[in-house]
Amino acid sequence: MNLVDLWLTRSLSMCLLLQSFVLMILCFHSASMCPKGCLCSSSGGLNVTCSNANLKEIPRDLPPETVLLYLDSNQITSIPNEIFKDLHQLRVLNLSKNGIEFIDEHAFKGVAETLQTLDLSDNRIQSVHKNAFNNLKARARIANNPWHCDCTLQQVLRGMVSNHETAHNVICKTSVLDEHAGRPFLNAANDADLCNLPKKTTDYAMLVTMFGWFTMVISYVVYYVRQNQEDARRHLEYLKSLPSRQKKADEPDDISTVV
Repeated sequence: MNLVDLWLTRSLSMCLLLQSFVLMILCFHSASMCPKGCLCSSSGGLNVTCSNANLKEIPRDLPPETVLLYLDSNQITSIPNEIFKDLHQLRVLNLSKNGIEFIDEHAFKGVAETLQTLDLSDNRIQSVHKNAFNNLKARARIANNPWHCDCTLQQVLRGMVSNHETAHNVICKTSVLDEHAGRPFLNAANDADLCNLPKKTTDYAMLVTMFGWFTMVISYVVYYVRQNQEDARRHLEYLKSLPSRQKKADEPDDISTVV
């Protein structure tokens, strides 16, 4: 074996060894960044599985390269602002079967454009901020929550890409209109525009208030006129009751004339 062959053989061996070393570092790096109680694997991107991990909140040390994130079947109660802002590759987010009640206005900031699937089903969500799902491109699953159907929910669903499918699966636990309770939101929204109800209520209240003031003014005017008429009548009767005094012809003048 000549010197060139020996050099090529050693170079190839060193290249393979270096490649293995780099792979080991990458694997160790991914494993070391995996949140406590979660499992991380690489299959078409980094998959982080934290299902049934007894989590009470969303981990804040999620790897930035996370593509699929499973946080289902835990005890999470809220989604804070910008909690996913560094996960720019996130495509699937599963938060189903938790106890989520609150979703902050900017909860999905940073992932709204990339997220493809969002599962929030089987939680305790009654309402969300009207901007909570702004710019969200994902197909959202939000069924099996005790939704309160009102104008805010109507605005939220209208702003979502898959609003028709999403709205069809939303059942009103309660509603601003009692007759809509227990019905699918889509049927309720078709029956009445929930965003016009407060305006109509305000108009009716203003009308009733104006009518009340008008009635008070009219009543006061009538009372004032009647009171004046009564006073005038009494004064006239008083004047009539006074004795009339006529001056006698032989009665001297009060002022004597000196000649």
